[in-house]
Amino acid sequence: MSLIKFESLALGLPHAWQSSVVAQVGPARIKVLRMDELAYGEETHDYNEGLLVLKGRMMLEVAGQPVVVEAGEMFLAEAGVSHAVLPGSRGTLVIIDL
Repeated sequence: MSLIKFESLALGLPHAWQSSVVAQVGPARIKVLRMDELAYGEETHDYNEGLLVLKGRMMLEVAGQPVVVEAGEMFLAEAGVSHAVLPGSRGTLVIIDL
């Protein structure tokens, strides 16, 4: 068993929006990153992606609609659905690729 300190790992990353894989559970990869105020461009995946905000707030645009994800909440970006991060996001994000 391992203890993972997401906040410490996120703060130690050299750049915002650069994720690091911290674990794998079955087929799911668990990553952490540090968000900053800048936008992150639109992307679409062929897998589901859980976006769990541990600290701060994430401002998304999903299929053209704004979505706010607060600390303690997770947004599930389903496979094939475009999503982008809007300016103003900040904090620590855990990404679960399914």
